[in-house]
Amino acid sequence: MQRILRALSTAVPSLFTAALFAQVSFGGEAMGLRRASTLLPPAAQHVFPEVDAAAEIAADEARWSAGIKGPWRFGVNHVADLGTQNAGTWHMLRNSDRVWRATLVCPGAYSINFRFDRYVVPEGGRVFVYNDHGQQLGAFTAASAPDRSFMGVTQLAGDRITVEYIEPAEVAGQGVLHIDQVTHAYRDVFRYAKDLGSSGSCNVNVICPEGDDWRDQIRSVAIITVGGSGFCTGTLVNNCAQDSTPYFLTANHCLDADVESWVFRFNWDSPTCTPTENGPTDQTVSGCELLVNSAGTDVALLELSSVPPEDYNVFWSGWDKSSTPAQSVVGIHHPAGDIKKISHSYDPVIQGTMSGADCWQVQVWDVGTTEPGSSGSGLWNQDKRLVGQLFGGEADCSNSVNDFYGRLDVSWPLLEPYLGSCGDVLDGWEPDEVVPVVLDAAVTSIQNVPELLCDEDRITPRVTLKNNGTTVVTTMTVTYGVVGEPQYTYEWTGSLQPGQTVNVDLPMITVPAGEHVLSVVVSAPNGTPDTVPTNDTWTFPFVVNSPGDLITFALTLDNYGTDITWTLESAAGTLLYEGGPYEDFDEGEVIEAPFCLTNGCYTFTINDVFGDGICCDEGDGSYVIYGPDSLILAESDGQYGSQNINTFCVEVVGIPERADAGSLLLVPNPSVGPVTLRLSDISGTARWQLLDAAGRTIQQGNIPAGQQEHHIDLSGVTSGVYLIQVVHAGGRLARPVVLQR
Repeated sequence: MQRILRALSTAVPSLFTAALFAQVSFGGEAMGLRRASTLLPPAAQHVFPEVDAAAEIAADEARWSAGIKGPWRFGVNHVADLGTQNAGTWHMLRNSDRVWRATLVCPGAYSINFRFDRYVVPEGGRVFVYNDHGQQLGAFTAASAPDRSFMGVTQLAGDRITVEYIEPAEVAGQGVLHIDQVTHAYRDVFRYAKDLGSSGSCNVNVICPEGDDWRDQIRSVAIITVGGSGFCTGTLVNNCAQDSTPYFLTANHCLDADVESWVFRFNWDSPTCTPTENGPTDQTVSGCELLVNSAGTDVALLELSSVPPEDYNVFWSGWDKSSTPAQSVVGIHHPAGDIKKISHSYDPVIQGTMSGADCWQVQVWDVGTTEPGSSGSGLWNQDKRLVGQLFGGEADCSNSVNDFYGRLDVSWPLLEPYLGSCGDVLDGWEPDEVVPVVLDAAVTSIQNVPELLCDEDRITPRVTLKNNGTTVVTTMTVTYGVVGEPQYTYEWTGSLQPGQTVNVDLPMITVPAGEHVLSVVVSAPNGTPDTVPTNDTWTFPFVVNSPGDLITFALTLDNYGTDITWTLESAAGTLLYEGGPYEDFDEGEVIEAPFCLTNGCYTFTINDVFGDGICCDEGDGSYVIYGPDSLILAESDGQYGSQNINTFCVEVVGIPERADAGSLLLVPNPSVGPVTLRLSDISGTARWQLLDAAGRTIQQGNIPAGQQEHHIDLSGVTSGVYLIQVVHAGGRLARPVVLQR
């Protein structure tokens, strides 16, 4: 990364804030999936018994034919005894970090999931799970199982997966992992072997028009991996404090001894109505606490181990605890463990019982149905409030009648200590919910401006404007320009519907050399004040080096990128750019960094902390520095021990100027300090700048409009060759100046 850009970015307020709560997965890449994975010893394999899938499916069908709708079983649990202390393969890396790997093999399985009954990961430790197709879960860290020493891991496709634990040297021996249960999926839970949508053909994907009025409630529903080997459904529910506590409603009959290790997958929704396509499978939360449950209404209330992360975009559904029967109802669920579906019944529900439990009875589904796997899913009334959760019933696509939902009003004495006392009804909620406003124009991006302009001083920004209000916007004022420089105004006209965006190409402006922040502000939608000014401004940092040539540094890594650092310095020893260290086990990956340099000589230094260069025992690394037309300025085959130093020079062919930009003469030149700028045909107020060999601004100042001579004193500047440029509304002028003492 360029040092000058990194320094500039720290001056701009961050547009994002860190997540407040833990999530299951924190990204990164497993070592076993990197290019140099062959350097790791083979992971010890642990093969589990085969499963008679046909017999298991026959047993399931017999159970479901009795009207039991959950859990929808997809796998068989194997007892395991595999951990970092008694199984797998350990390997010591060169930096003294350790890697433990174990491969789990379930012959013929569609997918594998498992449970850590011992999960202790110290600071810096990372756990990954991956298959032979390069699909990965993780990194899991200590924050993936907050305040717990166990964790369930969701399904990963294939009959062979590898568990990998990376332990930093400074916490050696502190991590402990142990797997006590491995689940062999005899059903294709991800539908990789056949099309998605294996539930009944009458089921409707939530993305279809039937879900349009229920978008919030859809976001509150998750599929649950129960007992490692089955699926149920459940719903995030709001509480009177509306404080994002992750209370989760499901069915009592879904519960098992493994409830604390359940895995909850949100937003497994098809992105298209038809055909059904796969959705995200990694938006999971692992673990929960059972708060209360009762067979009397087949109810269970859980609290998830962590709040779903902000990027899951979940919703907390509201509820109605009155005893008034709903006049119409909606169910949102995962039938047969399938991608999320929605069902509608347009008739009132009636009171009923199933196996002695107090229920609301849905007499007939007009759209969709329910199936095994839908168990525990919510039932919403016409006001979009929960009134119960699915127990079971007769309904399927051939005869969609008589489903029974445990009654929320009867369950309420158990739920009230957690959900609170605030009346019979409570609407749904989401963090920082936006209250609709009539007129709200916003800027959502700046495009078409590179982070580094080399040998160029004009930009033509493209900005994205959005109508966040509820009224059509026909006019907006856009004010833009470099912070500290003259600002420009653009009047936009058109017809922007609520929620829509439009890309606008702003007129070109000239920018002086140096580090800058471009600011774009939108105001006056339809000629009135904007009611939400907090989203009116967008900024973008960038650097202008002009004149200059774009020089490219290309580094091919060996297997130990953590050993590598490099710098680029001017002839005077000024640090211009720097980079490294990089990731290990990325042999062959090419890292490119652009340098924008002007006339002068430069010193490039690359260091290897281990002292063996970047070639050849640890991988075939090298580097090359080249200029325009691929002219090589410096290179190395990587065989250099601890350090390699290369000096090269750059000669910029010319300084780009526009013919209509006026004229500039420097007197005297060379100079011992005082310099007079003689100007002609300059438009309005101008700015002068003194630039060094790296294109950085050393001194600058303003020139009043109409002034034809301007005197500056450079006595305090070190001897050398510099550039004086003058920027004005008509363009840019530049001349070299030599300072001699």
